[in-house]
Formats: sequence, structure tokens, C-alpha cells
Amino acid sequence: METAGKTTEVATPVKKYTYVFGNGTAEGDKSMKALLGGKGANLAEMSAIGLPVPPGFTISTEACKTYYDLGEQWPEGLAEQVEEGIRHIEEAMGARFGDPDNPLLVSVRSGAAISMPGMMDTVLNLGLNDAAVEGLARRTNNERFAYDAYRRFIDMFGDVVSGVDHHYFEEALEGLKQEVGAKNDVDLTAEHLKELVDRYKAVYRKHKGLMFPDDPREQLALAINAVFKSWNSDRAIKYRQINKITGLLGTAVNVQAMVFGNMGEDSGTGVCFTRNPSTGEHKLYGEFLVNAQGEDVVAGIRTPEPIDKMAELLPQAYRELVETTSLLEKHYKNMQDIEFTVQTGRLFILQTRNGKRTGTAAVKIAVDMVREGLVDKRTAVRDLVEPRHIDQLLHPRFKDEAGYKDKVIAKGLPASPGAAVGKVVFSAEDAEAARDRGEDVILVRIETSPEDVGGMDAAKGILTSRGGMTSHAAVVARGWGKPCVAGCGDIVINYKNKSFTNGQVTVHEGDWISINGSTGEVILGKQALVAPELSGDFATFMSWVDEFRVMKVRTNADTPADAAKAREFGAQGIGLCRTEHMFFEGDRILSMRKMIMASNEKERRAALAELLPYQKEDFLGIFRAMDGLPVTIRLLDPPLHEFLPHDKQGQMEMAEALGLSLAEVKAKVEALSEFNPMLGHRGCRLGITYPEITEMQARAILEAAVELDEEGVTVLPEIMVPLVGTVEELIHQKAVIQRTAEKVFEEKGRRIDYQIGTMIEIPRAALTADEIAREADFFSFGTNDLTQLTFGYSRDDAGRFLPYYVEQKILKDDPFQSIDQTGVGQLIRIGVERGRSTRPLLKVGICGEHGGDPESVHFCYEVGMDYVSCSPFRVPIARLAAAQAYLTAQDRQQDA
Repeated sequence: METAGKTTEVATPVKKYTYVFGNGTAEGDKSMKALLGGKGANLAEMSAIGLPVPPGFTISTEACKTYYDLGEQWPEGLAEQVEEGIRHIEEAMGARFGDPDNPLLVSVRSGAAISMPGMMDTVLNLGLNDAAVEGLARRTNNERFAYDAYRRFIDMFGDVVSGVDHHYFEEALEGLKQEVGAKNDVDLTAEHLKELVDRYKAVYRKHKGLMFPDDPREQLALAINAVFKSWNSDRAIKYRQINKITGLLGTAVNVQAMVFGNMGEDSGTGVCFTRNPSTGEHKLYGEFLVNAQGEDVVAGIRTPEPIDKMAELLPQAYRELVETTSLLEKHYKNMQDIEFTVQTGRLFILQTRNGKRTGTAAVKIAVDMVREGLVDKRTAVRDLVEPRHIDQLLHPRFKDEAGYKDKVIAKGLPASPGAAVGKVVFSAEDAEAARDRGEDVILVRIETSPEDVGGMDAAKGILTSRGGMTSHAAVVARGWGKPCVAGCGDIVINYKNKSFTNGQVTVHEGDWISINGSTGEVILGKQALVAPELSGDFATFMSWVDEFRVMKVRTNADTPADAAKAREFGAQGIGLCRTEHMFFEGDRILSMRKMIMASNEKERRAALAELLPYQKEDFLGIFRAMDGLPVTIRLLDPPLHEFLPHDKQGQMEMAEALGLSLAEVKAKVEALSEFNPMLGHRGCRLGITYPEITEMQARAILEAAVELDEEGVTVLPEIMVPLVGTVEELIHQKAVIQRTAEKVFEEKGRRIDYQIGTMIEIPRAALTADEIAREADFFSFGTNDLTQLTFGYSRDDAGRFLPYYVEQKILKDDPFQSIDQTGVGQLIRIGVERGRSTRPLLKVGICGEHGGDPESVHFCYEVGMDYVSCSPFRVPIARLAAAQAYLTAQDRQQDA
């Protein structure tokens, strides 16, 4: 600006990157989760409500993003703000960072906006050096404690920050223990630990070619960088891909004053949940270790005690913990996962977050919290149960648990419930390779680490010989709903020989085992599985779901059994019945092949007459199962060559069965072969070329409907013409159906209501939806083919490159699993809007595989669809997603 002929520069304010908490101060709260990460937001929130939180500061996720934007450089002002944060901690703790007489030690932890347990890095006891460790020993009057903290710091800093693998330090530790005859870590004296510190420094120097850094500020800067870099580690990227975590800026960094659980028998550390994360039981659940630091609990290095034991060992701190957990649950209105430390009898809360839980636990917790008056139904449906939890409840259990007792070869901790059966593998890589071959496997590890997440995802279940109920394996498995048996000390695993043994039985790679994550049992061989019963709390919760749901949920079902199962799961009709699936069984395929081999219309009609009673029988069963609910039946869709054998043996058998020569069969197969069957002679094109096919199918549908109507069954048939690209195609097929209907009604002397609609699965159909809607009673979007045709991807072949596309962020998600809302979604919006511009009350739904994907269900609600349709076992998932879509939309309207 200019004043009195002078130009004055106005300084651009430096962006705020750090937010302090503790000691009566909280610069953030839980609403700032995207900026502070889940851990940072909760630390600030807990500070604000007066809980005993060690003071600290959070470096924002924006700082992480900017760090990468600047080529892994700190943004302007961050260094100064970190110093201000350190001063805040110093004032609160009465200690000084780097002071040799009164040293301040801090922890440096990651914390993204969405919890990623075990995926990113942590450094404890930062600030120690040769001078500070002696000052710490003097101030605590505990030399052993001080040097134990120092050796842990060198180990963690070396591993996390400098890339010196933990096992090198572990080897040094085990070597010293053998030399001095120490069985456990706690048997090492202060003098032993001094020697261990020197050995750890030597390990560091050997692998880094540098002395271990002794400047606390250098240590802090390097640790902050390591946390930033952990955001883009291979394991963190894979975890986000598996869990579809997108749109985050990066990780926050939490720098916090250390409190020590390893200062003696009146100290300890633990992890607990306010309710049981496996069963949902309203009881404090977790693990605790006396004279230990937090990493000892979660890393599976020592076997911890159950949290109840703390009531005996540290009764006052336990009472405070119980009171605090109750307060936190009431404040956050959710089950909490809490990390805590007791330092010389004083309780400190290090972290709280919404606890990961199984599907069984999620539903029970939601129902119990409503009954307790802690939350209302709306909150329970919107926040406490995720669609993936419902998916977990649909997983199988063992058919006969009593019958396999003589085959139990080991028992560990029941870390994540459910039953799994598979071949044994011993590495994540082998698990992923087996999954790609279509094999079911159980991943067996001494203990899992974040590097194993790909194999854990690929496996049906996980078995570890070490670790507790809050170990990495247990937490990740519960979050994913995978059965897990952890801490199975009955077995010894040999990675080199790829086997494990209980001392009597040895199981090798490729052998079958079964695990029961609800009891901790490991069973030799394959055990039969059965589906769960969905009643009790599940039924109660789903009734609440339906109170908040306006969009209907149908099912894709081709048999009476599937229709009945879907209705049991709450389906409100059938959105897709694929008639071609009915032609492959028994004698039907021969009649179908007769029709295909026919050389004229008369022969085709004769073969179709054989198929008519089969089709009618199927529709009778499906209509009965869906009494009173609409049933959308898609006319024949696939190209005819799919019904013919393409191998010589199959062609010979077909020729013999139909009294034809092999040459005739081969000639027909060759005549029907297509360069690109997806774009060829299929869908309505078959019905237009051979209208007698449409006539037979329409007759089978309508005869079954009329006959059941006479019996008092309420039948609501919807006949769907597939693959329409022009309104003229629909007009043609509609005329055939209507003529056939009039004949059936005249013959039966009875009429019923029916609808004729079409499947919108060709881009041109979406673009000309206003024209097509003049002739259609309903639209059903076939998103599988619409995705193929919009992207130009063959669904059968795209698996070769789509994983790479998602990994490289060329695509956000696999578009065959979740609707591509930008491209395919735009066509859907156009189709809905233009269709209803012609016919305002046009019924619109979706019947592609996306109908069971929660994110896609939200999209379908946003564009105004009347229903989604999905496979029977995904119906409950879609019901919850539809209710949450409605509640989310209402929340947005209230906030606007």
C-alpha cells in the first residue's frame, strides 16, 4: 500500500500448522478431525473436557500435504511453530527439551483423519542422549528405568526414522540376555541396559555409517519427517486401497509429553475398549501390563494381563479409568478405544477414538446404547453400524462345533469371531498369490505386521502364535470381520520348513485347517460351514433401519430359493431375474440347443414349445416366493453361442444327443461366433431377429401370473427388454409382448396388470431417455454393461490392469465395484432426468452389481432412484446404506 509517497510491504501471514493441547489449553476439537487427524482432534477434545491428557501439540494434515508439495521440505513457519509447541510442553511439565539435568521427553505419533491402526509410525522417549539419560536417572532415582527408556528409544528411532530394521536390535538384546542368563527383558539390570545401549549404538552405526544423533531437536525434526513419510509407505497405501480410504490430505503428527508406565510396579500401560469389540458386551475389555510401555502391549512382545487384573494391581487408577471410560462414551456417543498409562499411580489418557468392532458387536452396541438412552435410533443407524458390519454378520459359522473337538490341535485367543477354512500359507505374498488362483487360505504367522496387510486381506482367516487381543493381527482382523486366532502359544511355527507343530501334529503349507475366531480353536482339516441366523438384535436394528429408509431395496434372483432367501433378508421385490440362467439345467439345455440349431421358424417354435413349461415352472415358483411384491424379469440377453459347447468333446456329445453330425454342430458354432460378443447379437436384438423367443418368454411369464392370480397370489410382473439403444427397438419388442399378452388373457379368460420397461445399459439409451420413456413403464440401469460401454473396458479382461489403475490413482476405484460417478454417473443422471421429463412418475432403479455397494447406493439415492437391486446376501447392506443416505441428505439440508 502507499502512504505519504512511500510504499510499505504487507507481510503475508504465515499459515498455522500447529495446535497445542493439554494444561488447560485446547486449540482444536473433534470437529477439526480432517485437519488434526483423529488422534489430534480427540486429544484436543479430551483436554477441553478436563481429562488427564499429557500436554502436546499437533502438526496438521495440511503440513503433511504441503511437505510433499514442496518436495519433502517443511513449509515456511513450521519450524518456528514446532518450537512454540515445545515451549508449551516445557511449561506444562516443568522440564526442558535437551536439558541434561531435567530433560523433557516426548512421543511422536502419526494420526490420520481415518484410523489406520498400525499402519504408520511412532517414536517414544525422544529427547534422550548420553547426558539426558543420566539426568533422567537422577530425577527419577531409577537408573534402570532411564536406561531402559534409552535403549527403547534407540531401537524405535533406528527402525522408524533411519530404516535400521528392528530385528537387528532384537538380536543384540537376545544375545545379551543369553550372555547374562536373563530369561526376560525385565531381568536385565541397569548395568546390563547400559551395555545394551552401547550395543544398540553400534548396530545403528554399522547400518547407517553415522553416529546416533544426540541433538534432541535434530531427533525431533527427523522423527516428524519419518511420520510424514510413513503416509506414503507401501503398507499405508495398501491399507488405504483395501479399505477404500480416499480424499485425505495426509497424516497429522502428534508431539506429546512422555509419561512412563515402566517406572516400577506402581506404573503400567494398557489398551481398553469401553465395550467388548468382539461381542458388544457392556463391560470394560482390554489388556494391561505392569512396568511397561505402550508398544509392549500392542506389539505382542509380552503377553499382557486382562484389564480386570488392573483392579487388583492398581485399584485407584482402575477406578479412575472406569469413570473416565464412562465419561468418554457419553461424550462421544460411541464405543471408545482408549490407550492409557499409569505413572507412579497417576492415570493419563493418551488417546481415544471410536473403537473398531465386529459386525456382531456393532449391532449389539447400537441396540444397547439406544436402550440405555445414550443415543437415539437415528444416531444408532447413522453412526454406530457400518454396511461392512452387516456384511460380516452374513458370514458363515461352523455347522457342528461339538463334532470337531477331537480334531482341535491348538487353542489361542479368540481375537476376531467367525469361522474360516483354508489351506495353510506362511507369507502374505503366498496368501495373495493363492487368492489370485481362487484358493481359500489361512495365513499363519508368528505375529503380523503392517507389511502383511495384503495377505491378511487375501486370507479367509489369520492365525498367529504370538500377540494379544489388541495385537496388530487382532485389531486389523476385527476391523475387517475376518476370523482370527491370536497368541496361540500351543504351536511353534517354522518359516524355513513352512510348517507349524503342536509337538504331536505337524501341519505343512497346503494342508487344510479350520479356525474358530470365537473360541480360539485351531482344527485340523476342513469343517463344514453354515450361514448365521439373523434375528434378535439384528432384527431389531434392521427394523430401525427401515424406519429411516425411503428408497426400496430389491434383489437379483433367478430361482425360487434365491427369491425366498432375499425376502427373508428384507428384499421388497426382484429387480432382476435373468431368464437365461434357467436354460442351462438338465433337459432344458438340449431344448435350447435345438432352438439354436433350428434352420427355420417352424423348428425354432417347436423347440421353444419344449422350453415353455420349464420357464413357466420357474416363474410360478418365483412369483409365489414374492407374493405381493414386484418381479422384474429380463428377457433373454446373452448371445446364443454361449449356450453351445466350444470344445470337441462337448460338441460330439451335443451332436449325438440331437441326432446331428459333428460337422453340423461345428458349423453352427462357427456361424454364431462373434469378434466381440458383448457388442454383438444379443439382448433385444435376439428378440427382434427371432420374435418367437420373446413370444415364448412373455407367454411363460403371463400364463404363470394369471394362474397364480386365480389362486389368490398377488403377482406384479414387470417385463424388461434388455440392451435397448433406440426407442424403435423397444416399440418392436413391446408390440410382441402386448400381442402375446392379449392371446394369453383371451385363452385364460382373465386379465392381470403388468408393466413393460427396459434396461438402460447403452450410453445412447441414457442420452435418448426422454424418447424411450414414452414407451417404457420403468427404467432399470444395468450398470455392469453401462460401465463397460462407457469406459470401453471388457469386464472379463480389465482385471489385468484395473488394480494397477487404482494403485496409480488413475482411477479412484474399480468402476465395476463402485459406480464411476463422474462418467457413468453422469449418464445415469441424464437418463433419470430425461426419462422423467417425459414421464414424471417413471419408476427408476438399478440392477447391476453396484446395487449392493454402499457408496453406489448413496449415489442412487441422490439421483432420485426408487430402488436398488442386489444379490440376496447384500440386501441388508443395501438397506442400511439406503437409510444412511437418507439421513446424510437430511443432515446436509439442516446444515445448509
